[in-house]
Amino acid sequence: MLLQISPSLRHVTVLPGKGLKEFIKVKVASRRLSYRMLFYSLLFFTFLLRCVFVLTAVDNIDGENKCSSIGCLGKKLRPKILGRSLESNVPEVIYKILDQPLGKDELEQRTDIPQTLEEFMVLIKEGGYDAKTFAIKLREMVTLMEQRTREAKIQEYLYRHVASSSIPKQLHCLGLKLANEHTNNAAARLQLPSAELVPALVDNNYFHYVLASDNVLAASVVAKSLVRNSLRPQKVVLHVITDRKTYYPMQAWFSLHPLSPAIIEVKALHHFDWFTKGKVPVLEAMEKDQNVRSQFRGGSSAIVANTTEKPRAIAAKLQALSPKYNSVMNHIRIHLPELFSSLSKVVFLDDDIVVQTDLSPLWDIDMNGKVNGAVGTCSGEDKYVMSKRLKSYLNFSHPLISQNFDPNECAWAYGMNIFDLDAWRKTNISSTYHYWVEQNIKSDLSLWQLGTLPPGLIAFHGHVHTIDPFWHMLGLGYQESTSFADVKDAGVIHFNGRAKPWLDIAFPHLRPLWTKYIDFSDYFIKSCHIKAL
Repeated sequence: MLLQISPSLRHVTVLPGKGLKEFIKVKVASRRLSYRMLFYSLLFFTFLLRCVFVLTAVDNIDGENKCSSIGCLGKKLRPKILGRSLESNVPEVIYKILDQPLGKDELEQRTDIPQTLEEFMVLIKEGGYDAKTFAIKLREMVTLMEQRTREAKIQEYLYRHVASSSIPKQLHCLGLKLANEHTNNAAARLQLPSAELVPALVDNNYFHYVLASDNVLAASVVAKSLVRNSLRPQKVVLHVITDRKTYYPMQAWFSLHPLSPAIIEVKALHHFDWFTKGKVPVLEAMEKDQNVRSQFRGGSSAIVANTTEKPRAIAAKLQALSPKYNSVMNHIRIHLPELFSSLSKVVFLDDDIVVQTDLSPLWDIDMNGKVNGAVGTCSGEDKYVMSKRLKSYLNFSHPLISQNFDPNECAWAYGMNIFDLDAWRKTNISSTYHYWVEQNIKSDLSLWQLGTLPPGLIAFHGHVHTIDPFWHMLGLGYQESTSFADVKDAGVIHFNGRAKPWLDIAFPHLRPLWTKYIDFSDYFIKSCHIKAL
């Protein structure tokens, strides 16, 4: 074997020889070759040692828990040259100081802590501090900044919670004016739909849509966008379900703003026979859930006062207090087979969506015997919206969850769903839903924290048919980085999240997709000062 190294060190060649003995045999007459080999060997090992030293230094900077394999080897070898260690005493002093916890009380009313990096550098240069004092000042400044950042984040989450949970005065005004109009104007009290169109409400030859909402303005946008983009509006039947307090304003709006030739039905929950007979599981679950939340969460003041939890955890708990999670409008979808006993198939729409295309092709989708046609939410790179699996919603540290479900199974979206009611009636989906809601209440909300989607994921488990993402684009209320071009190309867009389009915290570049379906010259809209912004 023969090892050849080029003078430029760019090429190393191993040639076969007659054996190991021939390789190690060195003739006295070939001294020039032996010196060259010795020189290149020393040069090679010097280069190798330098690499080990550099990697060791980099790993020391990264910290003890981050260590590459070669770097770790360098640490273990800890080479020394002329008895001098390559490690410095200065970093050890700094690490030791920075590792010491610093309480909030120690920084209160301190005026000698630098407020900016520029002040810190000036102080260090003028003071001539050693490494220990440098580390102490650095720790104080960074800790103070962390505390202020945390407080600012929590305040931001609190303000967003208040803004998203409150009813804007413009919407409150709209409800009051429409209620007054219902009382004083016979045209606002029309039967919806008219008597000759009532048979269409149970005719399965029509396209039936269900919208549950207590927000008149939001419901009007959903209805208008649905009908305007329909290729066969005369075949559209929209069933608007609302609560008792919103029924009269909702009826007044759709009486005064007909969407002919589409058929609009406005009905309050107390108008359904099924809802008024016996016990209604969803109402009982809501009452228990509200009691547990009030005791377990302690209200927004108690949540914000927590000094140990991270801001994101506090934000999640604040969001759990949102009134929508205890709204009957949010839970009622689980009883669609009972509410619409004569219908075979419906498309359920949330009130924070906008329809941008004709939805009649949804009736042609072969559901393969499944109950729920929904868009899957584990097919994209967006970690906030389209990278959701069951572990994103359910607490898999709880044995009741971990023993029954796969954490990596794909989740799906509520908001625009095709429900085969005939197939649904052959299952125990509704009872499964209520069973798991009860289990969550008994476990002090430890199975999941938010909303109706987690129990929905469980109840419809095995009954979901995934449809094309074109039909339902999510996340317009979560992040303003959503591409406007992508949004325009979606069939249905969903403002799920806190930044609802009717709130001041809505994202400005996305809000016009919603406001384009509002007539700002309308008397009621103008009189309540509802503007496009």
